[in-house]
Amino acid sequence: MAESPRRKARETVLRALYAREINDSDSDESVDSLLNEASLSEKNTDFARNYINLVAKNKDWADKIISGLAKNWDIKRIAELDLIILRMAMVELKFMPDIPKKVALNEAIELAKKYSTEESPSFINGILDNFLKNIDNF
Repeated sequence: MAESPRRKARETVLRALYAREINDSDSDESVDSLLNEASLSEKNTDFARNYINLVAKNKDWADKIISGLAKNWDIKRIAELDLIILRMAMVELKFMPDIPKKVALNEAIELAKKYSTEESPSFINGILDNFLKNIDNF
């Protein structure tokens, strides 16, 4: 089955946010390069660029919530990719109301299955499930 254009956009967002983290940079240069490389439609390129900016803008907010929800886990011990996937999903769930919550949750789990460890999907699902139960408090 072919990958959906929106999933490809989310994967590009994950790559761009990861590149920013490992390079400790907010440079749009790597983002532009990844977006061009992904060959997304104009609509999905705009979606990805806006998504990247929204996650970057709300990174501290998401990290604070993740710290509170990840019981017995220091946020520094969470794998970088898992942290980025969690930030993406939380931002999507809270600030992108046009995307169904079930879709946002499923996409986060699919990203974890594809890019992270065997334990990551259930870890991410647990954190996001708790987040969703209390989303109006955040």
